[in-house]
Amino acid sequence: MKLNFPQLASHLEKTLKPVYFISGDEPFQLDESVRLIREAAKSQGYTEREVYHVDRSFDWAELTHSVDSLSLFAERKVIELRISGGKPGDKGSKALVAYTGKIPEDNLLLIVSGKLDASQTKSKWFKALDAVGATLAVWPLEIQQLPAWLKQRMQLRGLQPTEDALTVLAEQVEGNLLAADQELEKLRMLYGEGHITPEQVIDAVSDSARFDAFTLVDVALQGDAVRVSRILHGLKSEGEDVLHILGALMYQLRMLEKMAMAVSKGQPLEQVFSQYRIWDKRKVVMSAGLNRHSLKRWQAFLLVAGRIERMCKGLATGKPWDELLQLTLRIAGVALFPLTSEQIATR
Repeated sequence: MKLNFPQLASHLEKTLKPVYFISGDEPFQLDESVRLIREAAKSQGYTEREVYHVDRSFDWAELTHSVDSLSLFAERKVIELRISGGKPGDKGSKALVAYTGKIPEDNLLLIVSGKLDASQTKSKWFKALDAVGATLAVWPLEIQQLPAWLKQRMQLRGLQPTEDALTVLAEQVEGNLLAADQELEKLRMLYGEGHITPEQVIDAVSDSARFDAFTLVDVALQGDAVRVSRILHGLKSEGEDVLHILGALMYQLRMLEKMAMAVSKGQPLEQVFSQYRIWDKRKVVMSAGLNRHSLKRWQAFLLVAGRIERMCKGLATGKPWDELLQLTLRIAGVALFPLTSEQIATR
């Protein structure tokens, strides 16, 4: 059974399939789909959850073991497979086909993968999953689709936008559904439920143009170098204290260093997120940063941030705003200049 993202919520209200396969390269809708399925499963008694990250070293016997193992309290459970490359491989294909041939009564299998190509959607394993469950591919929204998506999300919050308001908002948030959802929540907090006009959207966007330090961190993690430069310029123009921005950045860098260290020791990323209580939407942002940089790079970033702090306090030479721009651009994945031993020196 093939579904699309707008159909998912209403589908889950009516029934629950034993297998769901979600694929695509649009992180917000991917994450939202997973959340909706988890919540629907939990409401129907699937109180346990096991997560497996599938890579080349993954042993597909773990799926069989999970299916065969009984909970101490005989609870229903969700088995979640996250296939990083989108292809399960020969062993995985056979394991998935075998699973669909004998579906456990008290298990729900949720598979999440990247974008599939046409040949994969015609494979035996994909057809087997589609036959017994539901498959859903999420795609980035085109600009012409965005107003309808925004309208639906706003109505869920009790907001009633005019057509012009939707047009203005779509122009501001094109290409970033995560940011779009954050803007909608901001509109709800600013104006409450009811009608939303273009003037209110413009005012809210104008307010957001002043940005804050944590927005800067998130945008850098997402790899948006253009917005990083614009945000930092806006903060500087408004007279924001560079130490305040640096404090927010260093707080996040310390957490990311610890998370990267855990991952480097073999701890699954989903388990790390659970340990640090990272909420679902923020996982997309954090994953982008952690996948972009190694543990050593996060450690180097912390050293650079420490040097900028000393510049602010007159204990080191340099221009803090310029160095902060270079650091945040590096976090975003743009290295205008290589890190030197002098830049990361602790003294």
